[in-house]
Amino acid sequence: MATYEYACSLCGPFDVKLAIGTAPTTYGCPVCAAVARRVFSSPALSVMPHGVSSLHEREEKSREAPAVVSEVPSGQRPQPRPHPALSRLPRP
Repeated sequence: MATYEYACSLCGPFDVKLAIGTAPTTYGCPVCAAVARRVFSSPALSVMPHGVSSLHEREEKSREAPAVVSEVPSGQRPQPRPHPALSRLPRP
């Protein structure tokens, strides 16, 4: 289900939940039953969590100015940490 926005000339904007790709260009207003036209608006990116928005911003910046690597990373991998549950096991 997707939320589509419509604007009634008498009552103002309202939202309708319909299956994706099935939204008509006009829809009946739920208040006055007048014909309302579909409005195309930007997605609600402002309500995105801070971590997601910062990752989105960094990804957009990398399109224009990607990070440059000055040397090849070393072949050594960091040692994996033991699972925290192992410290609670009884010792012999």
